[in-house]
Amino acid sequence: MQDAFAYCAELVRTADRDRFIASLFASAERRGPLQALYAFNSELARVRDAARTALPGEIRLQWWADVISRERDDEAKANPVAAALLATIERHHLRREMLLDLIEARRFDLYDDPMIRLDDLETYIRRTSSSLISLAALILAEAEFEAVAGPAGLALGLAQILRAFPIHAARRQLYLPTEILDRHQVALHDLFAGRSAAGLAAAFADLRELARRHLASAEPEIKALPQEAVPAFLPVALVRPWLDRSERSDPFAPTELAPWRRQWLIWRATRNPARIAG
Repeated sequence: MQDAFAYCAELVRTADRDRFIASLFASAERRGPLQALYAFNSELARVRDAARTALPGEIRLQWWADVISRERDDEAKANPVAAALLATIERHHLRREMLLDLIEARRFDLYDDPMIRLDDLETYIRRTSSSLISLAALILAEAEFEAVAGPAGLALGLAQILRAFPIHAARRQLYLPTEILDRHQVALHDLFAGRSAAGLAAAFADLRELARRHLASAEPEIKALPQEAVPAFLPVALVRPWLDRSERSDPFAPTELAPWRRQWLIWRATRNPARIAG
């Protein structure tokens, strides 16, 4: 089993560097389970790219749902991420329905259907980003902190969607709600052709403002977090710098922060958790 957890650590290190750095600030006995959760999330996040088409992606997501439901225990033993995740579920009493909701939300990733309403986007983010923070907090501090994980995850998820917009647009995948794009008269054929416009910038501004409101809503409770729960929220420290960079950039321009800066922002937040949202 130790090999399975080591495999998860390496997967997260390569596939989700920010959460890997954050996990290093967890206590030694909780770090492996936390990385197992993040490795599971990384496996789901890359299903579209790995599967290429929707049907094999659906099969892969269903396999994970069966694993969580304990319908494929023999197969799970041969998969290091599944084996480590199941051990983590048992050890830390993770709610299987939250993991199943996360899998179900990821089905949207497999298709090119647009996100229609802002409510749809927020539901997607709550089931992915917010749930991941909540489950991580349960591993670390034996409490989910759902009241703060909700808005913190929404802020993080919105920032990540804006950050990934050039990649999504290039493959005709749309997470920006069409109700917002329609309000600002953004034509989808211009968007998928890589043509920027004032309307797209205005739509981005709306989502940045929403992310900032969620971040402000989470801030008081983030400041009051017990120290052992802090690593679950450390990736949120990247939200404000991402939003600030996006505000100064064209929507189609990469808004990436240098790896050294992301690592420094996460480290700084461990010294003063108030900086996670501030």
